[in-house]
Formats: sequence, structure tokens, C-alpha cells
Amino acid sequence: MLRFIVRRLLQLVLVIFALSVLLFAWLKSLPGGTVSAMLGERATPESREALTKELGLDQPIPVQYWSFLKRAVQGDFGVSNGVQPGTPALDLLLERFPATIELSISALLVAVLLALPLGYLAARRRGGILDNVAIVGSLVGVAVPVFFLAFLLKYWFAIELGWMPVSGRQEVGNATRVTGFFVLDGLLTREWDASLDALKHLVLPAIALASIPFAMIFRITRASVLDVLDEDFVRTARSKGLTSRVIRGRHIMRNALLPVITAIGLQTGLLLGGAILTETVFNFPGIGNALSEGFTKRDYPVLQVIILAAAGVYVLVNLVVDILYAVVDPRVRTR
Repeated sequence: MLRFIVRRLLQLVLVIFALSVLLFAWLKSLPGGTVSAMLGERATPESREALTKELGLDQPIPVQYWSFLKRAVQGDFGVSNGVQPGTPALDLLLERFPATIELSISALLVAVLLALPLGYLAARRRGGILDNVAIVGSLVGVAVPVFFLAFLLKYWFAIELGWMPVSGRQEVGNATRVTGFFVLDGLLTREWDASLDALKHLVLPAIALASIPFAMIFRITRASVLDVLDEDFVRTARSKGLTSRVIRGRHIMRNALLPVITAIGLQTGLLLGGAILTETVFNFPGIGNALSEGFTKRDYPVLQVIILAAAGVYVLVNLVVDILYAVVDPRVRTR
């Protein structure tokens, strides 16, 4: 198992290296070059020359890349010139990232906790009312764009009915900040009203963001369980008189989990992309909102740190998926 994890970690390092090369190439291809992109309208001949020397852009390409890599490792991505002018890009990421992670985890919990049992039950009652209703619901989840569903939820439950907050992360202004995760902060400091308020602000964005992951995980769970139900070892387990609980846990779900784990891992990475639209609709101050503003205002320091962080999270999620694969199916460790 340890050798398997080390092998995957080495692959992760190679992926991050390839990503850094692509990000460096993107910065070099920006209109007017990296210096013009970072200085924007404030560019003067003197400031351009000073920043060129500071970034080492007057050096050969390999030297420039090495300088870029060293700055990235040190967390020096420059200063925001659009989203939060004057704020270091890394500080902005650290400020906004917990909001997106909190929203993504909430959306993933909603999707998984609904999709797994519904997928299993739909497969066991194939062709029944529950199966047909769940399939239609999953198709709607895939077909309806995330931003449109977000607008509908916001209009119905926040504006018309007033049951949920319209936007933001929290209305309690004097809440204590510990981790940056507002729900967790309220629990740690026993400020129950702040935690409940943050949770209420998460409900609608999380449901909107969970729509596509729910649909995908449900359909793959259903198909995987249907395949396993027809296997000989399931019929053998029943003929031996094993209880339904043992058959479900040890034989059906354990063998059906591999493709489901893959789907959950992929959807976890894709949640960051869906968060851009969801956070924009609900004015949720996460990296998705910052990324949207960064593209609009050409804030390249913010863009590069967010792109690198999002890609790093996606790679780490896939590493966790590979490890879970090896835990569920020991045969994967030898591949």
C-alpha cells in the first residue's frame, strides 16, 4: 500500500510540474506581456523596467521559468490590481478559499447523501415508480444549467418566500473567525447563532451546485448496482442464506463502489468550476467569484494563483480517489 501511495505522489509532482509549465506559457502569451498585464493602466516606462528586472524577464526563458517557479513555491504571485487592489494575490486566495471549500463540501454532501441511497433503491426496484421518478429527476439535474437553477432557487425561496438569505455568507457581523469556515468557526467558539446563520446562507447555493453531481452519481450508482445484482456471487450469497444486510454491505455495495468513487472524485474537482456561476448568483465571496472578477478586470496575479490552487485541489482529489480505490479493491495496488 505504501509503495502504491508513493508512486501516486510522484505522479502528482509530475502533474504539478506540467501545470506550472502551462501556466508560465500562458503568462508569456498575455497581450503586451506579463509586465503590462500585471501593471495595467498604471504602467510607466520606469515601472515596467523595474518590474521586468524584479521578475527576471530580461533573462533567457529557462532562467525566467526557474524564477517563476521559485516565486510560486514562496507564494509570491504578485499583488491584486482589480479584485482587491493592493492585496497580495496569495492573501486573497487564503481569504476566499475557505468559502469555496465550505460550499463545495456542502454541495458534495447533499449530492452523495441523496444519490447513493436513491441509486441503490432505484436499482433494487428497477422499473418501479421510485426508479422512474429518480431517473427523471436526474435528467432534470443534468439538463438545467446551474446558474438558472440558482436564479430560480434564489427567487422562490429567498425573494418570494423569504425563507433563506438572498446573498453572502453570514449576516452576523461580530462572529469570531478561527478557521475561515464560518459554520465550523461558530461550532468551535460556541456561537450557535453565527453557525446557524452561516449554514442558512449555504443551503440554496449548495443545492444549486449539487444538482449536476447528484445526477451523475445517482445514475452511475444505479447502473453499477444493477450490474452487481446480476453477478453469480450475489446469487450464491443468497443461496447460502446470508442476511440481506450482509449481502448489501459486503457483496453488492462494496463491488459497486469503484465506478461510484470515480464519479465522486471527478465531480468534486468539477465543483470548483460550477462554483464560479453559483457564487456569482448568490454573491458568495469565494474563489469562484474572485475568478470571475479577475477575468473581467484582467487581474492576472489573482488568476494565476487561483488557477494553480484549483488545479492542485483537483489533483489531490484524484490522489485520494486512487487511494480509496486501493482500499476498496486491493487488486488496484498492483497496477
